[in-house]
Amino acid sequence: MAEVLPFQSLHYGLDKVGSLADVVAPPYDVIDDAQRHQLVGRSPHNVVELDLPRGPGGGDPYAHSANLLSKWTGEGILTRDTEPQIWAIEQDYTAPDGSKLTRRGFLARVKLAPYGEGIRPHERTQPGPKEDRLRLTRATRHNLSPIFALHPGNAWQHLEPALGGEPWDEVTDSDDTTHRVWRVGDPAVHEAVAAELEPGELLIADGHHRYETALAYQREIGDGTDADYVLMALVSLEDPGLTVFPTHRLLAARPDGPAQQGEGALRDAVTEIFDLEQVPVADLDPEGTDGVGVFGFMESRYERCFRLRLRDPGRLEEIFASQSEAYRTLDAAILEELVLKGIAGMTTEDIAAKRGIGYTPHIGEVFKKLTSGDYQAGFVLRATPVDQVRAVAAAGETMPPKSTYFFPKLLTGIAFNPLG
Repeated sequence: MAEVLPFQSLHYGLDKVGSLADVVAPPYDVIDDAQRHQLVGRSPHNVVELDLPRGPGGGDPYAHSANLLSKWTGEGILTRDTEPQIWAIEQDYTAPDGSKLTRRGFLARVKLAPYGEGIRPHERTQPGPKEDRLRLTRATRHNLSPIFALHPGNAWQHLEPALGGEPWDEVTDSDDTTHRVWRVGDPAVHEAVAAELEPGELLIADGHHRYETALAYQREIGDGTDADYVLMALVSLEDPGLTVFPTHRLLAARPDGPAQQGEGALRDAVTEIFDLEQVPVADLDPEGTDGVGVFGFMESRYERCFRLRLRDPGRLEEIFASQSEAYRTLDAAILEELVLKGIAGMTTEDIAAKRGIGYTPHIGEVFKKLTSGDYQAGFVLRATPVDQVRAVAAAGETMPPKSTYFFPKLLTGIAFNPLG
């Protein structure tokens, strides 16, 4: 059962910064050094200075974030709400097929609970990012970016009537997604939203590391404080604008891997498991293709593209004997077990640490990385259907890292959740 409440946020004062456009940012884990530099160039108050801090002169970045948070609050750059609010958000974007879509959701605080008690994960996590986020949370005592979670039912029906008039602010990001934000302070609406979500179970779509960080921080602080709650962006599982994109895999050459065993060794190893069909470059993307275990495949040494199709899907019942049907037919799991571990010889620890593997949601980036020689092969995946994500989570299982890419991404910097 989910406990969803409004919150008294800390947020940017629009009278001081003018607009959110210069101070918000994408999630911290998709920002590279060049983009961070660009964001700080827009405004010295950009949220990356808080959420992806750099300590001056090599100093403590977490203390730097906390100092800036306090300084900006004192200067009025950031201001605290006096009454609880729910933040309603609409995101207009263009899907890969050219269709125009709108995803609707809202920011609220959600009572923390162990997995399986009103909330479920769907992907495995790694220890490194959790330690980083925990140190930042200790220093700032705020949730600076929201966890993205999916909920059953239709909470938007309670929010939409309260959105009359112009939004509080509107931002169009570098992906050409337009984000519109309203602040809803009506207690009756808050109660209706809470009642809608209370019987259901939430599914974390993005932000597993931050949720587990929030649990760890709450254990440190103890029960009965604001740290019992975490900032979430909640979207209905039935929202017509909910889209999942694939994340493609790039395989680096290993000293003892197939690439070192002679020309074509990797492709030969792949053909022992998959049927290969050469296809035009334009058909490398397998999206829309039926079947279990279907991928696009390309090697850096060749300009040819192939369609891979698992030769014997029946093997999966033996390979994944302890897993659910939903997991056994998951493309990311099949590729991990048969190719990354079976052919490339990676361990679960290698994959968790991204040793020898890269990820990108963009097919163009696959070609770029292969052409540059950074990687020896690329595997292009289909998107994981939302129903399959739900089924795997409901079975108590977690997918390999980067099994989903929910789009559009949420902006960081709309509102922060104080933890006391």
